Amino acid sequence: MEKKGFPLLDRVNTPADLKDLGPDDLIQLCGELRQFIIDVVSSNPGHFGASLGVVELTVALHHVFDTPEDKIVWDVGHQAYSHKILTGRKRNFHTNRKYKGISGFPKPSESEYDAFGVGHASTSISAALGIALASQHKKLNERQVVAVIGDGSLTGGLAFEGLNNAGMEKSNLLVILN
Repeated sequence: MEKKGFPLLDRVNTPADLKDLGPDDLIQLCGELRQFIIDVVSSNPGHFGASLGVVELTVALHHVFDTPEDKIVWDVGHQAYSHKILTGRKRNFHTNRKYKGISGFPKPSESEYDAFGVGHASTSISAALGIALASQHKKLNERQVVAVIGDGSLTGGLAFEGLNNAGMEKSNLLVILN
């Protein structure tokens, strides 16, 4: 099997490496990132749909925000594959969901870019709100906190509770419905 080339992705090891990329490079990076995920997940267990559906969103979030200072809370780990690859785990991504490999889900002990240890759905808004309120309490008022939630996860009761509480608070919280 011929090794595919990833000229931009090979140069990206942290979100800081995205900051100087222009629009055309970001589009190319998204294509490379998508192909990289397909290559790895096609021979290793994982989730295609959710991970491929957020490639552009993930690149945009890490391009615009100052992670890990700004916090991104993913609602399900299957959406976080691009995030893991862009935050220093590209070389080990082939071990995703394998014994002694990287976690299939965001895991704060694995990376400073993982703001919350999520497993499955409906927790992102409440968790992100807690992080935003804690940041506000610590006078970290410039910190942006982002919750990324999918339409299926939005149906969970905890998501509605998080939205309700977020509506009552004045915090630096952005909720993205994917």
